[in-house]
Amino acid sequence: MEECEMVNETNLVLESNHELGEIVIAPEVIEVIIGIAASKVEGVYRMQSTFTNNVTELLGRSVHGKGVSLTMNEEDGIDVDLYVYFKYGVSVPKVAMEIQKRVKQQVLFMTDIELNEVNIHVIALVPEKVEQLDLQELFENEEADNE
Repeated sequence: MEECEMVNETNLVLESNHELGEIVIAPEVIEVIIGIAASKVEGVYRMQSTFTNNVTELLGRSVHGKGVSLTMNEEDGIDVDLYVYFKYGVSVPKVAMEIQKRVKQQVLFMTDIELNEVNIHVIALVPEKVEQLDLQELFENEEADNE
């Protein structure tokens, strides 16, 4: 892992080369990487979102950093908290461990940053949608029977 240090308490410096300059990554970039990696795991229904994220999505834009919280500290590195809705019927431990594995791999691959912890907070299990009855069709059949 490359040594990374914090700049202005918000951005991460991956590498500082006096000949070429430095590589700086905003935490929001890491949140987006984590959000996409987690949401692609089989069994994840969606990530938790805020009111602002919901409004942004209504306007047609994707919000990939939702449900992701980063905590950066000098001693341990970066801790991640993910707030996730799972699909009903999945093995919660298996899906949670797969999220942890994929998130760590993807962040390491894309940024060369090794995450300290990836904590999964399961908000709820979402059942499959039950097929809605077509009331018009139901009443048409009753009317036909009554005639």
